[in-house]
Amino acid sequence: MTESSKNPLGKQVEYDQRYAPELLFPISRNDNRQGFLTNEQSALPFVGYDFWNAYEVSWLNLKGLPQVAVAQFRFEIDDSFIIESKSFKLYLNSLNQEKFASLEAVRDVIVSDLSNCSASPVVLELIPVAQYKPVLSMNPSGFCVDEQDVEIEHYQTDPGLLVVNAEKVQVNEVLYSHLLRSNCPITGQPDWGTVQVSYEGAQIDRTSLLRYIVSYRVHSGYHEQVTEQIFTDLMTRCAPGKLEVQTWFVRRGGLDINCLRSTETSAMNVDGLLARTSRQ
Repeated sequence: MTESSKNPLGKQVEYDQRYAPELLFPISRNDNRQGFLTNEQSALPFVGYDFWNAYEVSWLNLKGLPQVAVAQFRFEIDDSFIIESKSFKLYLNSLNQEKFASLEAVRDVIVSDLSNCSASPVVLELIPVAQYKPVLSMNPSGFCVDEQDVEIEHYQTDPGLLVVNAEKVQVNEVLYSHLLRSNCPITGQPDWGTVQVSYEGAQIDRTSLLRYIVSYRVHSGYHEQVTEQIFTDLMTRCAPGKLEVQTWFVRRGGLDINCLRSTETSAMNVDGLLARTSRQ
């Protein structure tokens, strides 16, 4: 199901009262990647994953008593599909009046549906609310670039803003900003986020990085696509030897989305979820 006419985004919809996996709407990852992948590239220039947290998951037990849980999803990023977030919310809501024999039965159904829609394996941890213990991180590590006294003129993405310092001193550092904002491609609703850049190589000019991050302020793009574009622009403009970009987007409709793209395969050895920022 990929026809735009079936996309629920930006349309008034009714919430299904019964289980409806057909609500899930896939968006090809490769469509966006055509903008930065060359014909010579046989593999993605990064590894990584996407983590989604869902805080509004509920169903009925066999006696009709509502059950509630927090769901933590891990999506692979190879040749696969993004699941459009509004369709994701509608799908989860379709479980609200459905009876299941156990939490494990709910998990198995969700994993099967999401794996089929995304065309890749999905890992899900479904945690009863009474047992949920969130891991909070007040701030990412490293240096925050937000407090610079800088004049901003660009609010549409411009990779040309990125430069390295003239001395080209080699560093190993982490920079981050809470000023990332992009917008839903259809509804125009803002998506607020924090971005962290970890790299080794010629030192990135911090003013240029701040201007570049702010240039996403009126940009339209899905969370995963924004993260990959930031990674690609940094690699192209600054040529670090190693690079890792993480984004944490504030929740909308009970979902928050967090992405990681890295040159290092060791980034794939992470257990559990990315730590949440304080405003998530």
